Amino acid sequence: MSAFMLYVFGFFVLLAGLVYGAYLLHVPQTWIGVGALVIIGIGVMSAVSHTKQKDAPKTPDA
Repeated sequence: MSAFMLYVFGFFVLLAGLVYGAYLLHVPQTWIGVGALVIIGIGVMSAVSHTKQKDAPKTPDA
């Protein structure tokens, strides 16, 4: 499994726990949905930034 997929999987586990906790606290479903979308966006951006590969240094032309 790639590092990106592992990172995304971890964020979805975190998201599931937060959604379940909000549900138990009787947070309205609209706000649970909004929070879930925001966390998904943050998770994808964070996963891409943490797992993107560095560009190889350019070699000067001889």
